[in-house]
Amino acid sequence: MGLLKSSIGRKFAMALSAFFLMFFLLQHFAINITSIFPDNGATFNKLSHFMGTNGLVQYVMQPILIFGVVFHFVMGFILELKNNSARKVSYAKNNGAANSTWMSRNMIWSGLAILAFVVLHFIDFWFPEINTKFIQGDWSGLHDGELRYFHELQHKFLSPARVAAYVVAFVFLAMHLLHGFNSAFQSVGANNKYTKGLKTFSKIYAIGIPVGFIIIALFHHFNH
Repeated sequence: MGLLKSSIGRKFAMALSAFFLMFFLLQHFAINITSIFPDNGATFNKLSHFMGTNGLVQYVMQPILIFGVVFHFVMGFILELKNNSARKVSYAKNNGAANSTWMSRNMIWSGLAILAFVVLHFIDFWFPEINTKFIQGDWSGLHDGELRYFHELQHKFLSPARVAAYVVAFVFLAMHLLHGFNSAFQSVGANNKYTKGLKTFSKIYAIGIPVGFIIIALFHHFNH
């Protein structure tokens, strides 16, 4: 693709995939936060069952999401390699730490931590769903006559080690988003007079969403 042959094109594509994943993250959070509603999981079960059995979601949006995740991480690694190879001036002559934040210099590491979490999350939730629906052929969403999603969610957060892994992953996600959100807006040219407002919004999003997910994990761990 011609767009991906230039540095600007790769950054633009990276930004678009970032916006897509941030929108998905917001939608995912909106559903998961209902699991702490005082209705014993009724709202969460209904939303999860709809998302898990809707044809548009399963056969169109889900493959696009998987592609978006893979594309974003692969493009991130490519950009990191390109940036490293382009640094012809040593740090002794050009102190990178003086011109950039710690997070901007370590996006690759926070990205790897998030990738490890995504794999864990797939093992916890996505792979069992694929097995139940597409291998076993059970699309009912039921277990012992009741929708199973809420109780499965609670069960996953019984382990302190798993909860700790989720909390650490969301801390890395917050740090990744704090830099990535602004960087994505800059890559598509949405700055200048909008910079102050975008920075405020990005901070609210980058901190609020991960903290919200941490609250969900801790809530179910201590209230299972």
